[in-house]
This record gives sequence, structure tokens and C-alpha cells, in this order.
Amino acid sequence: MIRKLMQNRERHEADSKRNYEVQRIETFSDGVFAFAVTLLIVSLEVPKNFSELMINMRGFFAFGISFLLLVLIWMEQHRFFRKYGLEDHWTIALNVALLFLVLFYVYPLKFLFTLIFHNEIYGGDKPSVGITEAQVPALMQIYSLGYMAIYLLFTLMYAHAYRRADFLGLTDIERFDCRTNIYKQVISGGVGVSSLICTLILPLKLMDLSGIIYVLIGPALTVFFFFRFKTRRKKFAAE
Repeated sequence: MIRKLMQNRERHEADSKRNYEVQRIETFSDGVFAFAVTLLIVSLEVPKNFSELMINMRGFFAFGISFLLLVLIWMEQHRFFRKYGLEDHWTIALNVALLFLVLFYVYPLKFLFTLIFHNEIYGGDKPSVGITEAQVPALMQIYSLGYMAIYLLFTLMYAHAYRRADFLGLTDIERFDCRTNIYKQVISGGVGVSSLICTLILPLKLMDLSGIIYVLIGPALTVFFFFRFKTRRKKFAAE
């Protein structure tokens, strides 16, 4: 339903070779993302007393960030299919791999952000966090590998669309935008690579940096899009 409401806004000079209707693969993907969100909250029981209610309420930010990350992945996938409408075997294979990773990493994602907000969630009555300091690098490595894999799949999806530019009838500006999206995925995945390297070379007392480094995504993409859009305006000013 959301895809149908959004598709008309994002359609630009539709080419007959592109499928702008919501496809079965997108409907299936929406179901998988909905199930992933369900997994984020499935372990939450109805509070039996006020103290448990407050613990759930204080877990708002941990759940909210996890939910936001899933939404960002869904939005990227949505934009890809609305722009190119591909449904060949290679696109389906890459998308299925993406959905598999989303489902597989729901619990590691939830565990990580619950751990980050552990003090805020449980306050003074804190149960065991279920992880030792020596295990933190392994947790960050798991997160980094999943993050890198997701953006590698997006990179391959956009690269595949670029290879099929002639078939899709992409204009010069659309080809430029497709390359922009490829670079965007590489930059995002590169931050994950940097985080993974930090987990391998930094001592335990500096391990927080492997998580803080993800903050660089915002500034890195801001600078990238500033210069990329500037180039776009100059190159296609006459069009």
C-alpha cells in the first residue's frame, strides 16, 4: 500500500521498458520487513507491574534506532525498484540475499542497541548485560560484517541497473544518478569496513571508537552529495 501511494511521486518520464507497477518481489519484501519489525518487539511481554512498564518505556530509544535502521534499508530498496523496476533473476537473487540478511541481523541489532542503552533502560536495578568486555569486539565485528554485506548488495544492485542502462533506456542524467547511488553505497559500506578494522587493531579500552565511527556516515555523505550535485548541475545545465 505504501509503495503504491509513493510510486506516482517518484515516476519520471516512464520508459516502456521499466516496470513501474508494484511487483511481487516488492510485496514479498514488504512482508519480510514487516516480519523483521515484529521480531524487534516479539520478546516484549505485557508488563506485569509498573516497574516492568518503565523498563519497556526506557527501551524506547533502543527500539527506535533499530526500527529506524530497518526503515532506512527499506527506503533504499524501495527507491531502487521505483527507479528501475528490474525483476530479472540477478535482481531477485540480490534482493533475496538482502532480505535474508535483514532477518538474520534483527536480533544482533536489537542486542547491540539494548546493550548501548542498558544503563538507561534498567537504571539502578540492572540485570547482567550478558556479555563480557572481551566479547565486545566480536559483537561489533558481527554488526560490521552485516552492515558491510547489506551495502555491498545495494552496490551490486545499482551496478546491475547501470549495466542494463541501454535496456532500461536510461538518459544521461539517469546514468549519472545511478553512478551516484553506486558511490553512495560504497561510501556507506566503507564506514563499516573502517569499523571492522578498528575492532581488529584497537585495544579494548578504545573499542567504543568502532561504534562511534558510524557517525561519520552523515558528514561523509553530505560532503559527497554537495560536490556530486554541483557536478550534476554543471554537466546537465543545458538539459
